[in-house]
Amino acid sequence: MEPLKNISSFALKRLKAVLFDVDDTITNNGKLTDTAYSAMWKLYRAGLMLIPVTGRPAGWCDMMLRQWPVDAVVCENGAFVFDTDEHGSVRMIKHPLAAEEPQKKLEAVKQSVLKAFPDIRMAHDQFARIYDAAFDFAEDEPKLGMDTAYAVAALCKGMGAEAKVSSIHVNAWFGGYSKADMAINYLKEHAGITKIEEEAIFIGDSPNDEPMFRRFALSAAVSNITKFADKLEFLPKYIAKSEGGFGFAEISERIIQCIGQNK
Repeated sequence: MEPLKNISSFALKRLKAVLFDVDDTITNNGKLTDTAYSAMWKLYRAGLMLIPVTGRPAGWCDMMLRQWPVDAVVCENGAFVFDTDEHGSVRMIKHPLAAEEPQKKLEAVKQSVLKAFPDIRMAHDQFARIYDAAFDFAEDEPKLGMDTAYAVAALCKGMGAEAKVSSIHVNAWFGGYSKADMAINYLKEHAGITKIEEEAIFIGDSPNDEPMFRRFALSAAVSNITKFADKLEFLPKYIAKSEGGFGFAEISERIIQCIGQNK
């Protein structure tokens, strides 16, 4: 991973879209900082398309789209996108491989995980989810280790589900999709961005962002990615000095320096 100063100004001037994870990418200690929120507004006002790409649930993503300076939200690890139609109404664009009756299919997975790992609990935001199950290992107390998280993910996969580990949750779902699949499909089919390697950057922080790091030629991470570096096959190309929302602001400022005056 290279320092941000190594990103060429030429590359950043061609950007049309900034995609980014939410938890621990724009937050610190679970809170969206004023620094990160201000950075989002600066990017938005500079004319860039902003798209959070998150494992968070439909209920949260609806709020993000309505109240944050963003154009769309890739939700529940790629199950669908929320954006607005020509009338300004919120619409859902579902991934074609997302499961039908997802919570019914996930019930056996939930019960098996909770039985095998007594300290694991369903994420507090599970009630707002449509397509996945989120197992909390580090958002609320007691905080559990990454070994437990990966063991939970392995159990889910053993039952035929997809599973990804974030910095706080293990997300499980049925359907052959990922954050990257949905994000790229949305950019090409609905946002008019076809040269993704030149026109889009992704910013993340944790293992469940690996599909995005793999597929996006221009990628960056906040410094807390280093905690997971030994578990990732595909790392981001660039890294900020600071953690969470402060690192996001660093990356945003580097982008603004290059394109802000031209927008």
